[in-house]
Amino acid sequence: MVAGELVQEHLRADTGAPEDITVVRKSPQPESARRPAHTDSCSDPACGGPDRHRDPEELEVPPDERAAMLPVAGGGEAEEAGGRAPETRLYWRRFAVLAVFSLYSLVNAFQWIHYSIITNVFAKYYGVTNDKVDWLSMVYMVAYIPLIFPATWLLDRRGLRLTALLGAGLNCAGAWLKCASVSPDRFGVTVTAQVICSVAQVFILGLPSRIASVWFGPREVSTACATAVLGNQLGTAIGFLLPPVLVPNTPEDLERTGRNISKMFYGTAAVSTGLFVLTVIVIKDKPPLPPSQAQAVLPGVSLDNYSYKQSIINLIKNKAFVLLLISYGILTGSFYSVSTLLNQIILHYFQGQELNTGRIGLTLVLAGMVGSILCGLWLDHTKTYKVTTLVVYLLSFVGMLVFTFTMDLNNIYLVFFTAGVLGFFMTGYLPLGFEFGVEITYPESEGTSSGLLNAFAQLFGIIFTLIQGWLTTAFDPLAGNVFLSAWILLGVILTALIKSELKRHNVNMATESKALQARPTDHHGDRLAGHQANGVQLEPSLSVSRETSL
Repeated sequence: MVAGELVQEHLRADTGAPEDITVVRKSPQPESARRPAHTDSCSDPACGGPDRHRDPEELEVPPDERAAMLPVAGGGEAEEAGGRAPETRLYWRRFAVLAVFSLYSLVNAFQWIHYSIITNVFAKYYGVTNDKVDWLSMVYMVAYIPLIFPATWLLDRRGLRLTALLGAGLNCAGAWLKCASVSPDRFGVTVTAQVICSVAQVFILGLPSRIASVWFGPREVSTACATAVLGNQLGTAIGFLLPPVLVPNTPEDLERTGRNISKMFYGTAAVSTGLFVLTVIVIKDKPPLPPSQAQAVLPGVSLDNYSYKQSIINLIKNKAFVLLLISYGILTGSFYSVSTLLNQIILHYFQGQELNTGRIGLTLVLAGMVGSILCGLWLDHTKTYKVTTLVVYLLSFVGMLVFTFTMDLNNIYLVFFTAGVLGFFMTGYLPLGFEFGVEITYPESEGTSSGLLNAFAQLFGIIFTLIQGWLTTAFDPLAGNVFLSAWILLGVILTALIKSELKRHNVNMATESKALQARPTDHHGDRLAGHQANGVQLEPSLSVSRETSL
């Protein structure tokens, strides 16, 4: 689902040339000659204006993303024909930042699902109905929707470090409050603790693509994003596996149940505390030098010129991104719904199989983790965002159908297999949506685009969980699963309609051999020359890497 104190720019729609970023090859001349007094009417190539007499071959970037291969990220030594690309560098610290974030994201995901996977145990212990325990999972989705906008604003204005500290700190506080809720008459306390953890999630889910962009080079950005998402998935997997083991179903002995719950809560709190300390030590806003050319052209604009409201408006006006919002929300919301109701779905067909229910959930998420990493590696190698996203989405639909119509065959080993297939594609889609969103909205803030994607995922997750839960209770799990399958099919169609333009990729490719010129847009004349961003002017290119819609 994702910020140093980087100021992100905003593209305007241009009905003329294709929308993208151009690279201007600067001619070798004295420094004074390259600084015109007035940029409004500048048409000389030396100040970034278009050169109509230039050889067209000099303006070309790779025409098709399927054939695009990124050169090795270096330390800023790309220099050609008198022009120098901005200096870039990769730091070893990036792996520590990624590891710490992934770990505290893991603990937050564990706290999301550890109630729902043993719904019957918590319902018996606290003396409440199953739907109230389900709300302990859905509160994560409810809290995210209204809080994502101030959280993303904070991410863009105050940076990655503060956002990470809030996420890790609130996660730790919620874990310790749960330790005080271990009593049959303290259901309200455990609800309050879960609400705190759900607020922490708002400062976590939007960070993967931002950490990847700010700290990692162009050849590893998709893999880094997938790894960051992987931490959250691994937490969900552990949340499926450990609670049934740590808190077995002992309805005849509530005191023993309470002791087991207490052990799980105290262990979670201890781990959360250690990770909060590591977050304070390790995570910084951004490295001293940017890791890629796409990041190198973004800094240097005053935050006074950045408008978060305008960023939201620009994203909503982006038709491709709106289609991605809906399709991402459908598939990710379906995953949330299946994860929340998995206990009730499996126990409907296999009575007394709480332990295997957790193992099935583990299989679903572990397979998805493998899918996430493979998809990230594939994107870094091929840059085929649109095709990969569509194929994975379609296979998720197929996996959902297989999972749905093999459930009543009374073969739990078959359920393990079908859940693994479903998880491989459905969970593997999560980082694809993040990275695809960043590509088609560059240079908008990664945190803003990822935040909106997650908000729609939470919204669809609430709706799907409520409706599928009602269908499962009133009829049977088959009705609920068919309901989700129909919506996933709609998501496949919407994904096929997305028009893909790889804006971030074009910048990384072009500036390897040419110097990208970004200049202030203080004059109205600048708006006519190219695309306007918040405080930065980026010229429209004559050739872009894009995938066409079906």
